[in-house]
Amino acid sequence: MNTFSIELYSRISLSRDIPEYNLKAGDIATFIDTVPDPEGIEEGCVLEIFNVLGESIDTVIVPKSALSPLQSTEIPTVRSLSQV
Repeated sequence: MNTFSIELYSRISLSRDIPEYNLKAGDIATFIDTVPDPEGIEEGCVLEIFNVLGESIDTVIVPKSALSPLQSTEIPTVRSLSQV
């Protein structure tokens, strides 16, 4: 489980694919809130997903373990939402 602290409204990347939302490892999102796990296992993170033009396209909840902080050694890439 990730133990890093996430600042509200910061950008993060996904560390793994989230197929139910058509998200891929490396996609960048904005952290907007946390939610408790009803079973008390792992905190959930509410993310806002934007397209490359900065338009909001979805809000999703993923486990905190699916997130990674952005690193200065990384560069963003572009992929089509229609890719499965």
